Amino acid sequence: MSEFNNLNFEKFKSKNKQNLPNLPKMPDLSGKKFFLGLLLVFVILFAYSGFYTIDPDEVGVVLRLGKYQETTEPGLHFKLPLGIDKVIKVKTTRVHKLEFGFRTVSAGVVSKFAKSGYRGESLMLTGDLNIADVQWIVQYQIKNPYNYLFHIRDVEKTIRNLSEAVMCELVGDRSVDEVIGMDRQKIAIDAKEKLQKNLDEYGAGVKINIVKLQNVNPPEPVQAAFNEVNSAKQEQEKIVNQAWQDYNKVIPEAKGKAKQLLEQAQGYAINKTNRAKGDADRFDQIYAKYRSAKTVTRTRMYIEAMQEALPNVEKIYVVDESQNSILPLLDLNKKGAK
Repeated sequence: MSEFNNLNFEKFKSKNKQNLPNLPKMPDLSGKKFFLGLLLVFVILFAYSGFYTIDPDEVGVVLRLGKYQETTEPGLHFKLPLGIDKVIKVKTTRVHKLEFGFRTVSAGVVSKFAKSGYRGESLMLTGDLNIADVQWIVQYQIKNPYNYLFHIRDVEKTIRNLSEAVMCELVGDRSVDEVIGMDRQKIAIDAKEKLQKNLDEYGAGVKINIVKLQNVNPPEPVQAAFNEVNSAKQEQEKIVNQAWQDYNKVIPEAKGKAKQLLEQAQGYAINKTNRAKGDADRFDQIYAKYRSAKTVTRTRMYIEAMQEALPNVEKIYVVDESQNSILPLLDLNKKGAK
């Protein structure tokens, strides 16, 4: 049978030999050329799949046959090629934001937000059995890439669920007035701490940067009444603050003036007392000298009195003691005479 087939093939070949086209010859792949070509292909594949680059804002998590091997920093690195090592790049400096009760449609100078369909996230029951519409944002970063990738299946969903649970707990512990007004900042701070604590317990590998309350309002049917109450409270606080400002301005000023007058009076009293004591001591000293030498002391006192008085006298008249009258000697009509 095989001989018959070979015979037919030879007949077909000889009969159609002239009709067959001139086919190109196969290249000679034997020897060095084949080896060099194979080596070149291997080097290209090795370089293409072995080297990788990590950008400055990320790190690389290297898996070897599906098992965690290491975390690489930004730069050029090498991994085992041909699918042995796999690199997952994680953005560690990027800040991620989650919105609750609304979604940003377009960001810009005037941002546009969508609120319909998200009431289930924002409507919460307060401690005094009222309803508050609480909208907030959570910003976070990846601090542990390994935990972020392998400890929790869906980190973003986990953060959302925990954020809603924490916010419901904090709002439920306060009255609606506290939630809308005075405790907004404290709620945000407590929410950040509780959320970070829960995520650390789960090993989520993320860091909560900020929890910020965007809008906290009562439900729409009673929103107008709440706004009026808030306006009245703000006006009350404004008046009270103005009163305290006036009090802090007037009272310290009055106290300062009173203290100044008291110190001046005390200084005046001390001055007068000291002067009186000095005059009394001086008088005692003079009197003691006067008793021991009356004529000399009297003469010295007279001379000292004259030394103080005479410089202030414009004209001096020396009168003879034997004269009965001095009028003939004085020209009272002379210009300048006194």
